[in-house]
Amino acid sequence: MTHNLILRLVSKTVIPLIIVFALYVQFHGDFGPGGGFQAGVILGSSIILYALVFGLDAAEKVFPSTILRLLASLGVLLYAGVGVVTLYLDGNYLEYTVLADTQIAGQHLGILLVELGVGIAVFAVMLIIFFAFAGRGRP
Repeated sequence: MTHNLILRLVSKTVIPLIIVFALYVQFHGDFGPGGGFQAGVILGSSIILYALVFGLDAAEKVFPSTILRLLASLGVLLYAGVGVVTLYLDGNYLEYTVLADTQIAGQHLGILLVELGVGIAVFAVMLIIFFAFAGRGRP
């Protein structure tokens, strides 16, 4: 892999901005367009850019496959866990209104938690797929 100094410097500047934008999309998703899926894809693309510029081995050191599998499971568990909690609180599955004292506060909390679970799962699965395809042919 050739080391392009300009590409590395630009990437070191842009990757943190991409991550901040992904967090904005994640936490602004219940008030406007965006949410967990979009944020997960944006965040995953920042790590893919890192892998393309600095090498696959460097990216896999930052996010090993065991951590990614754990994050994917955690995201799905968070999504499903919100539904189980609403059932436990005598509501329907994913009926957010029972999560807080007021209906609006419960919906905000429920949407935030569900979208966070989706974002974590999408981010992790996207990287798992990328590392699987990018690592083909390696010993």
